[in-house]
Amino acid sequence: MIEDTLGSLPVTHRETVFHGRVWDVERHTVDLPSGTTIVRDLLDHPGAVAVLAVNERDEVLLVHQYRHPVGATMWELPAGLLDVEGEDPLVGAQRELAEETDTVAATWGVLCDISTSGGGSSEMLRIYLATDVSDAPETFARTDEEADMEARWVPRAEVVAAALSNRLHNATMLTAVLAYEALRARDGAPQPADVPFDWHRPARPER
Repeated sequence: MIEDTLGSLPVTHRETVFHGRVWDVERHTVDLPSGTTIVRDLLDHPGAVAVLAVNERDEVLLVHQYRHPVGATMWELPAGLLDVEGEDPLVGAQRELAEETDTVAATWGVLCDISTSGGGSSEMLRIYLATDVSDAPETFARTDEEADMEARWVPRAEVVAAALSNRLHNATMLTAVLAYEALRARDGAPQPADVPFDWHRPARPER
C-alpha cells in the first residue's frame, strides 16, 4: 500500500522574507539525510477548505469568480481559508458554503485532503462532500471579487464532461468532481466529516 508520510526534516534557519496580507513567504535552510543543506522559499499558508455540494437532481454547486493572478474568471467550489484561530475545519466549510452561496447542508463527509502545491506552499486543503442542501436562513453581503460572484447548480455530468475537455482549470474543483465520480463508480461513501485533519498545519508537528 502506498501512503504519504508526515515528518519534516530539520530546519536549521528560517526567516520571513515577505509579510503579506493573507500569507507570508519564508526562507528555510534544511538539512537532508544525505548530508546536503538546501535553502527553499515557501508560501506559509493557513490551510483551506472547499465544499462539493450535491443536490437531489445530481447537480453540483459551483461559483463563478474572477481570479486576478491567472487573469481569468473560473468555475470553482465554494471555498475559503482556515484563517479563524481555533476554528474547526468542518465549521469553516459550513461557514464558507453559507457565505458564498447562501445555502446550508444537513449531511457532511470528507472526500479528500490535498496538497495544492507541495513544492512551494504549505497549504493543505480539505474537500468536503455536502448533501441534503437547502437555502440558508439568511443571505450574506459579499465584497471585492465575491461581490460579482455567481453561484449556479450545474448537472454533474456536464461538469465532468467540461473537466475532461480541458474547459475547467481550478485544481480543487477538478479534484473534487473527479474524486466524487470515482466514489460513485465504486458505490462508495465519503469518510466521516470528523475524520482527523492530520495534515492541517495546526495538527502537524512544528516545522
